Amino acid sequence: MNTNNSEPSVVKFDPSQSVSLPEEAMESLPVQEEFRPPPFAERLKDLDVSASFLQDMALKAASLETECTTATIAGRLHLGIMVTDALLDRLYKDALIEKKGVVGLHNHRYAMLDRGWAEVTRIMSTNSYTGPAPVSLSAYTEMLMRQGRQRAPVSRRALETAMDLLVLSDGAKQTLGLVASSGRSLFLSGPSGNGKTAMARALVNAIQGDIWIPYAIEVDGQVIRVFDPHTHTPVKTTATDYDRRWVKIKPPLVVVGGELTLQSMELTATNSQRFYEAPFQLKSNGGVLLVDDLGRQRCSATELLNRWIIPLENRVDYLTLSTGKKIQVPFEQIVIFATNLTTNDLADEAFLRRMGYRLYVMTPGPDTYAAIFYRYAQSKGISVDPRVLEHIERRYGIERRLPKSCEPRDLVDRAIEVCKYRREPIRVTVETIDMAWDSYFGAAASG
Repeated sequence: MNTNNSEPSVVKFDPSQSVSLPEEAMESLPVQEEFRPPPFAERLKDLDVSASFLQDMALKAASLETECTTATIAGRLHLGIMVTDALLDRLYKDALIEKKGVVGLHNHRYAMLDRGWAEVTRIMSTNSYTGPAPVSLSAYTEMLMRQGRQRAPVSRRALETAMDLLVLSDGAKQTLGLVASSGRSLFLSGPSGNGKTAMARALVNAIQGDIWIPYAIEVDGQVIRVFDPHTHTPVKTTATDYDRRWVKIKPPLVVVGGELTLQSMELTATNSQRFYEAPFQLKSNGGVLLVDDLGRQRCSATELLNRWIIPLENRVDYLTLSTGKKIQVPFEQIVIFATNLTTNDLADEAFLRRMGYRLYVMTPGPDTYAAIFYRYAQSKGISVDPRVLEHIERRYGIERRLPKSCEPRDLVDRAIEVCKYRREPIRVTVETIDMAWDSYFGAAASG
């Protein structure tokens, strides 16, 4: 190990980017009450989307049902049965569907008519969305802003829990707490493998309170799908009388890396999918957006940062529909830029001024490395031979390697794999570490 590195913490703290908060203020923050979503709509006029648009959605839904009833359509659209009954009655009066019988109160059985099938074909040619009914853009914006105002600040205790497996300086923890509480952006820089991504991933767990998002948004008769099961994790709610077009989720974490392009930040639709998928920054609202390995994207760092100068400063983004119309959407997430390049390589001072906070992540010194190693082994329920760390330190020195904060975890995991392969009790010894070391860093081949 590099014994000349006397730095006792993973992170080098820049005090000019922070302010001091009293400990009692961090620990005595109010407990957040559950946010109340919009109430369940019982009449068409109570909805924020036009009846004609919802009527078209009801017809598309009816075309997909083998047993079409008011209740099945209501379930597909996430609307109340009385609202759905009113929509289907409109379709019936327009001779697009026919009634086939009564199932119950406000619940009829329907079948498609030829004229209805023709109308579905026309509708699908311009809007093929068939999921839960959308909400209006204004309703989404207002809902997100209300939740942001009511969200409780991050406490020190919540941050400590979220960062439990990370060994950080007090200054770094304070800065991360301020980032989580203020919602400002964070610029993480330093050599790779020293915890930048791990800190960003853990930060989302410190955010207080779940949030409500819509399944989709309607703008000028076009749909933007927001909810993504790969990104958003639904959670249970104690609310009962609420608009089912909304879903309660954990604060999302969206990670983008080398695949990022300027096009991926815009609204896109295809000939086969005639509705928009929300870009990743819209899906990350209410949570954390991590731009990993900044400077390695398919677009240049300058292009990327210029694209986000206004959103970072004004907390709004502008997207363009296929009609050419620009719409304003909220930009309400913590944006973390993680990079192993220097700030001079990536951005000018004009952009850096818009950054909320900055942290430089250093390679760990011996004490920090040992703390990370022991803490991770303990989390796995494994005891460590006291001679292991001395042996590891010698190997770093002999091979002239600079240690990285990710390597204790990787070496422990590989030592576990060695024990499993050899069908031995799980333990971290000099022998298992040597085998883990050689397979991790690469052993010299004999020929």
